[in-house]
Amino acid sequence: MEHTWLSLIPFVIVISMSIWLKNILPGLVVGLLAGAFIVQTDILKGAYQTVSYIVTTLSNGNNIKIIGFLYLFGGLVGMMNISGGIKGFSDWIGTRIKTERGLLGLIWLTLPFTFMMPMFRIMMIGPVIKSLIKKINAPKQRVGMMMDISTESVIVLLPVATAFVGFMVSLVEGNIRKLHLNMSSYHVFLLSILFDFFAIVMLIIGILFTFWNPASRKRQSQPRNHEMLDEEGNEFHRAGIQKELSLVKAQPWHLIFPVFLLLGLSLFLLWKDGTERGAKTVFDAFSTADATFVMLLAVFITLVLSFVFYIIRHQPLHEILYHFYDGGNQMMEAISLLVLIWSLTLSAEDLGFSKFISSTLGSFLPAFLTPVTIFVLGSLIGYFIGSSWGTWGLFMPLGMSLAVSTGASIPLTVGAVFASGAFGALTSPLGDTTITTASILDMPLVEYARFKLKISVIGAGIAIVLYLVCALFFT
Repeated sequence: MEHTWLSLIPFVIVISMSIWLKNILPGLVVGLLAGAFIVQTDILKGAYQTVSYIVTTLSNGNNIKIIGFLYLFGGLVGMMNISGGIKGFSDWIGTRIKTERGLLGLIWLTLPFTFMMPMFRIMMIGPVIKSLIKKINAPKQRVGMMMDISTESVIVLLPVATAFVGFMVSLVEGNIRKLHLNMSSYHVFLLSILFDFFAIVMLIIGILFTFWNPASRKRQSQPRNHEMLDEEGNEFHRAGIQKELSLVKAQPWHLIFPVFLLLGLSLFLLWKDGTERGAKTVFDAFSTADATFVMLLAVFITLVLSFVFYIIRHQPLHEILYHFYDGGNQMMEAISLLVLIWSLTLSAEDLGFSKFISSTLGSFLPAFLTPVTIFVLGSLIGYFIGSSWGTWGLFMPLGMSLAVSTGASIPLTVGAVFASGAFGALTSPLGDTTITTASILDMPLVEYARFKLKISVIGAGIAIVLYLVCALFFT
């Protein structure tokens, strides 16, 4: 089944059904079934293959770490909620933030404390941002987009101390070795950051939108949009819990203690894990560490110590436990979507998805078109698969091979690969950042992804022009 257009069918089904139904879950299920039945045409074997993909996904150590982190962090948020921590902090910060601009500014101010990992950042700031949105009548989609831009578009541009750096450098290094190039992988990576035009442009757009907001002059329309988003689902769903949470006593220390404990533990454990892997400096340690496991370990320790802290402060045991599970269960939608997406990717790879994409290009491109072609194709595929890491893994070998064969600039082409992954992660309804933000802020996923796509297309268009212009100077 390799080198066949059939490998596109599962992704086409997911995207088309999501747009039609305005819900991504049915499309993911049908897309996964379609991919499995193409791999195994027999009905019984196809069903077996479908379940096998899910089991394989759940057997992957990295996937389980992410699932564990999401559930435990959701449980921690539930405990902070019932103990009055989130209410107390939002009341305190709410007296200082009166406008949408102030709320967007707060999102940027949290960046120095939460930049290590996209999922970590969204989960850390999301509950507080959500509690402030209603107080100032801010549009959820706009605020969510700012959270995602300040996450994806910044973290991919940082050369040290993030969960991405080690993976990005290893991709460059592996292909340099395979192509027998006499180049420093980290030097190429550093230069490529200057050419990650999509992330740079979206960062600028995000900053401009923070300080310039023409929509603020149209406040009459915002309450209607806000109501539309809040009334998603049955009005009685979770009504009792919302009433209970509205009656808790505001205690900001019940948020401050676990949040700063989690931040401190994350930084310390990143350094410790990295040094145990041979890193000599702090920045090297952050880049070398197994960030996913460290975040899971940090949230587990924080959860245990916070539980003890709340008991000492006379919080009822049964309420803490109930809301721990309730908070974790609130993340089950995001977890189930991620499991289905990972399983769908397995089926697409069995159908020869990556080899099909590679074989359709060959090495016929002129040098000045290589970077922009890689960016456009990578962005398209990134939108389908919703994963920056997946897009980088698929297109880095193709991009660097084409750059060598056509004579295009390698740093420019590598930057185009990283930019395409950033586009997919930011815009795709399959992206974990989009899914997590939509889940935390209670937004319809497909509508939110559409909203971000409209703005991201502008950034992609500017990036395309920049790649064409730069290719004329660096080729």
